[in-house]
Amino acid sequence: MRPSMAQHWSLFLLFWCRSIFLVQAQTQEAAPFKPWEYEKSTANCKAVKRAPVEEIVDIQIKYVDINKEAPDTILMVHGWPSLWSSWSNQILEFKEDYHLLAPDLRGFGESTHPGDTRSSGTMSDMVSDLVCVLQHANVNSAICMGHDWGSSVCYEAARLRPDVFTAVIGVVVPYLPSAGPYLPIKDFVPHIPSLAYQLYFNTQPEASVAELDKNIRRTIRATLRTVSSAPPDAFLKSTESYLASWEAVSEVRNVFFPKFFGADVEDKIPPVPFFSTEEEDYFVRQYDIQGFRHTIQFYSDENRRLGWRLAHAQGNYTISQPTLAVYPTQDPVANWAEAAKMLKSAEYLPNLTTEILPGAHWVHLEYPKEFNQIVHKWLQQLLDGEKKTQGHYDEL
Repeated sequence: MRPSMAQHWSLFLLFWCRSIFLVQAQTQEAAPFKPWEYEKSTANCKAVKRAPVEEIVDIQIKYVDINKEAPDTILMVHGWPSLWSSWSNQILEFKEDYHLLAPDLRGFGESTHPGDTRSSGTMSDMVSDLVCVLQHANVNSAICMGHDWGSSVCYEAARLRPDVFTAVIGVVVPYLPSAGPYLPIKDFVPHIPSLAYQLYFNTQPEASVAELDKNIRRTIRATLRTVSSAPPDAFLKSTESYLASWEAVSEVRNVFFPKFFGADVEDKIPPVPFFSTEEEDYFVRQYDIQGFRHTIQFYSDENRRLGWRLAHAQGNYTISQPTLAVYPTQDPVANWAEAAKMLKSAEYLPNLTTEILPGAHWVHLEYPKEFNQIVHKWLQQLLDGEKKTQGHYDEL
């Protein structure tokens, strides 16, 4: 029996509606992250400024607060050179299920700094800022998820304040226990040549900042790379320059009269592979606010030594909270899985789960789907275990 004209139209409308639905669903799935659309809150925090004379000052920590009604909070802590928005893929993934807090650390973006970069940016200083953010957001406890230096901040947060930080997700950088003697950066460079840039930042901070600030977009593009769009082999291995290895990656267009008109140098470093144009522009605009001056606080010998001295004096090196460590296989900085073994990190993390992913330093941005799956699974097991434990105590 042949279908009637009305049936033809019904089928056409059905397929048309289905097509529109699929297109909308795909568009929604592929919706780009728009950092400008997220409103920032401001936590007014007390901070120690140690030089030239020690005093207590006020600083402002800016943070993004998402899904406040969710029962479980994840505090997302960025590293260097980064911002809250580098958690874009995780924000899009977890924003429906968790309360997300993503701050800009002191001296980054719109978050202010006490002003003493050399000795007022220790790990414990950062932890105080995080606690201040949690208090401002009316949160009593949180899971701390950190990348790069943010991982170190989260480990120190869990060590210093186990009453507040209930679990740790450390991405790329392993836990560095302070059980042994203090080791300055210069002692690591002969064994890990790609840490030479840290020595440059420490010994020549003014030159470092001038070089980083000269062209912020170039600095960002040079640093945020992937395995398939990698930096030059010599990148990070100089104690005299951060960007010198990229000098060949440019093109002089005015070759006929450079003496009179100046050489027109076009930057040929490719855009950040895992950023949209809007995300890269946002990074550049945010770093335009203060530049990199305070961000290199992580690398000063004074801050590192003060952090070690506090932890070493306290002696509580073991972090008993559940911990997830995610290491990439192709980070140009170091083989972090091997570094964790050498540092004996696992000996101080009795509830450690370790996962390995392909990718370079920015693994959560380079392989977001795989990374998010690992975090999802671990969080589910963690929270299910907490519910079972609570149910057991309720029965008692």
